[in-house]
Amino acid sequence: MDYLFTPWRYQYISSIKPDSACIFCLAGSPPEAQQNFSAEQLQKLDEERHVIFRARLSFVILNRYPYTNGHLMIAPFQHIPDLASCSAPLLGEMMELAQRAEAALKEIYKPDGFNVGLNLGKCAGAGVEDHLHLHILPRWAGDTNFLSVVGETRLLPESLEITYQKLQPFFQSK
Repeated sequence: MDYLFTPWRYQYISSIKPDSACIFCLAGSPPEAQQNFSAEQLQKLDEERHVIFRARLSFVILNRYPYTNGHLMIAPFQHIPDLASCSAPLLGEMMELAQRAEAALKEIYKPDGFNVGLNLGKCAGAGVEDHLHLHILPRWAGDTNFLSVVGETRLLPESLEITYQKLQPFFQSK
């Protein structure tokens, strides 16, 4: 059996504490929870938390520990653990946001393909196992190269702040 090590993920995995607040609930608190904030304050909060877009039932956020540049996640505002707990309107909205994410990533990053999926449960790879979220990762031919395999290091040539600045306007304009 071969093992591929991902040491860049350790910071994320070790930072999750069972008693800590849900990262999706903190980042995506719904609009009604933010009524006392001005539009500028909300924009600044979203930028700090890397929230790209807020819809009615869910939101789009950058993955803080991405596998590739442009790694997005879509999560409901409501703390929902699995697909069975989702309403049809929520699932529909999440898929509409996935379509928008795919279009944005195609236009801005021009990837060769995508990984889109859910990790339901800790053994399935869910870092946050009790708040459903959909991953959308742009992929390029050769993006897993010798550096990742031999050097145990992943090269991300763009900061989250720059990724945010590129993607956020695309979502606001549609």
